[in-house]
Amino acid sequence: MLPTTRTTIATALRGELIDDASARLLLEETDLDALLAASSAMRDSAHGNVITYSRKVFIPLTMLCRDVCHYCTFAQPPKKGEKAYMTREEVLAVARAGAEAGCHEALFTLGDKPELRYKVAREELAALGHETTISYLAEMMQAVLDETGLLPHANPGVMTREEIAQLRTVSVSQGIMLESTSRDLLKKGAAHHGSPDKDPAVRLETIRLAGELQVPFTSGILIGIGETRADRIESMLALRALHLKYGHIQEIIVQNFRAKPDTKMANWPDATLDDLLWSLAVARLIFGAQMNIQAPPNLSPDVYPRLVAAGLNDWGGVSPVTPDHVNPEKPWPHLDDLATMTASTGKTLTARLAIYPEYALEPARWLNPKLHTPTIQSIDSEGYARTELWSPGLVMDVPEEHAHLLAPEPELAAFASAEPEPVRFEIGRPAPGERARKQRRHSKVLRILDRQAAGDELSLGDIEVLFRARGKDFEAVCAAADALRRKMNGDTVTYVVNRNINYTNICYFKCQFCAFSKGKLS
Repeated sequence: MLPTTRTTIATALRGELIDDASARLLLEETDLDALLAASSAMRDSAHGNVITYSRKVFIPLTMLCRDVCHYCTFAQPPKKGEKAYMTREEVLAVARAGAEAGCHEALFTLGDKPELRYKVAREELAALGHETTISYLAEMMQAVLDETGLLPHANPGVMTREEIAQLRTVSVSQGIMLESTSRDLLKKGAAHHGSPDKDPAVRLETIRLAGELQVPFTSGILIGIGETRADRIESMLALRALHLKYGHIQEIIVQNFRAKPDTKMANWPDATLDDLLWSLAVARLIFGAQMNIQAPPNLSPDVYPRLVAAGLNDWGGVSPVTPDHVNPEKPWPHLDDLATMTASTGKTLTARLAIYPEYALEPARWLNPKLHTPTIQSIDSEGYARTELWSPGLVMDVPEEHAHLLAPEPELAAFASAEPEPVRFEIGRPAPGERARKQRRHSKVLRILDRQAAGDELSLGDIEVLFRARGKDFEAVCAAADALRRKMNGDTVTYVVNRNINYTNICYFKCQFCAFSKGKLS
């Protein structure tokens, strides 16, 4: 490892942002394993054992586009007898299917301003009562929100300030891939030749305007289309500069080019795995531990553990209902398979919304007021997607995935029945059954339980970590608590019979959650 890289990694692991010059020097580093190890450690320090995804439906409102990117099969010219835009009924049919399948996100993807190129687009928009594609998009997003409850996310390409503001009223997040800051890609014969909306300055201006308007925003780079590694670093630094100013970039996507038949780049080589891993690791080092770094799983179906080892913490949107219309030849992984593969790396697959937790928990800053309630109703206490129907007071069966916690494993039963030892109030003592699972001890939760078993007192921060435990970590905390309960109290559970004597329900407080108290006018 180069001395400069060692210094850069040490800075990043301390939680400090590396400067631009240090980021550029990463180009000279050839020790990929060192970069991956640093990136993975940074990810774990901020995101623990959680890797997220968004359960979505993909709604291609129109496949017309004024650009002619040489690798794209999404954009299509007008076809006789086919509509230029999905109808309201078609949009709602897809959204309803997604809602029934437990989706939370309606991803609207479409071509850049097709009305500026195609007469048929202008005519169809006029018949629909609109002058622009963005205007029609806003109407459809509102319809999906009202009719299905799915939270819309928009990828409509380059936009004006007014268009971004319009979509902010009907979407929880927006996005545009920067792809690359390399202007060489606009030259004749290159990937973006003939595509005015792929001008880096134009795309960066859209991202800047979104920052001014406080829109939770998704962006990223596309690797392997003719840019260099130096270009990728410059692209990341350009995105980071905007994020440092506005704080609005909620995730960075590192998407690897995959050649598609019937395109001008059909014979172009795919981005290599090492290139993808290097780009993910460098993205983590540049953007820091807290940033959400994503790589689409369907574009690299056989190397999930390698991608996790490179420091990503998100798989992006995955749909159980609709194909990836941008990469139709690459099917989404089955969610059960994705969860299994994620678990094999010691991580827990966790659903999120189209708006990431840190933004969903600050709705006053990041969301239009009318989106506050549907967003808050869709999240749990940490801002992730609410995936179960349970709420306090409901009588329900224990969810199947937690039913095994009701009965102790043989190891736990033996532990509970053993002759008690002198007790040091070992709140976090890990149960033998959990140790038998041979879980990775790099989990922060398991390390806390180990320290408690050794007699250390838990700090407030430790307890907060335990409350946030998910997946196997969650089960470890439950098993440790259950084992302690059995050891201290056996199987006796107590209760008291009481009567509530409510001598009045008149109250001068006005707590917004209370249905009991009444004011003087009631």
